[in-house]
Amino acid sequence: MDTATLLGLFTGIGLVIYAIAANEGNPAYFWNFPSLLLVLGGTIAATFVNYPMQNLWSVFKVVKNAFRRTDYGYQEIIDKFSELAGKARKSGLIALEDDLKTIQDNFMRKGIELAINEKDQERLRNYLNLELSNIQKRHTTGQEIFFYMGTYSPAFGMVGTIVGLIIMMNNFTMQKADTLSALSNAFSFDIATQFKTLLSGMGLALLTTFYGLLLANLIFIPIGGKLKRRSDEEIMLKEFMIEGILCLHNRDHPLVVREKLNTFVPAKERKEEKAHSTTKK
Repeated sequence: MDTATLLGLFTGIGLVIYAIAANEGNPAYFWNFPSLLLVLGGTIAATFVNYPMQNLWSVFKVVKNAFRRTDYGYQEIIDKFSELAGKARKSGLIALEDDLKTIQDNFMRKGIELAINEKDQERLRNYLNLELSNIQKRHTTGQEIFFYMGTYSPAFGMVGTIVGLIIMMNNFTMQKADTLSALSNAFSFDIATQFKTLLSGMGLALLTTFYGLLLANLIFIPIGGKLKRRSDEEIMLKEFMIEGILCLHNRDHPLVVREKLNTFVPAKERKEEKAHSTTKK
């Protein structure tokens, strides 16, 4: 579980609650189910209009990536490619077939399987890049859905505010005739009560804007950004694997494979790996 995502959500909600409590606000003032339903339901409805059903169902599979902690283990993959490179130089690529079942990553396993059967390295590279491009497109769709939802929710918040203001002003106008009649007859109407009613109606109308901005800036847009970050990390991992697969196909020396793949790893981690290797010796 990614603690940063949960920490961000809980901190954001906590700050809103604190701001309400610090100003001695009543939490009941900030809850209105019809307003929330308009914003959230309207956002979902607009998303249904914009995207096919199959893309929306895929979002439920993608959104878990925002809450899942990822540890790609670059050094373990480098060790695996170095091991396979040594075997390929000694016994040929066909000897790698027995190792395919030990590889858990589908992209890496399929890429090595193709490297065993494909003689032309340029065709191999094109296939792997095409597969990578399709993965990136699928990821982009999931990100876009959340970014668009972050755009829709404030818009529906404004729609709700406008609806509330229209209803409030019409109700106030209808009461105005009765108020003037009471004023001319008995001067007994309560101006403060009328003003209070107007302000409470305006506060209720602004709730939809509050909901829209909160959902957009605390949930939809941040989750879309986190999914983009996860996608960038996964695409980089796949590029890393492509380079390793091409090294196997070229039957590079294990030391050359390790050095090439280490360029994808942050320098700090590379130094730690070297220190670890020295300790083993």
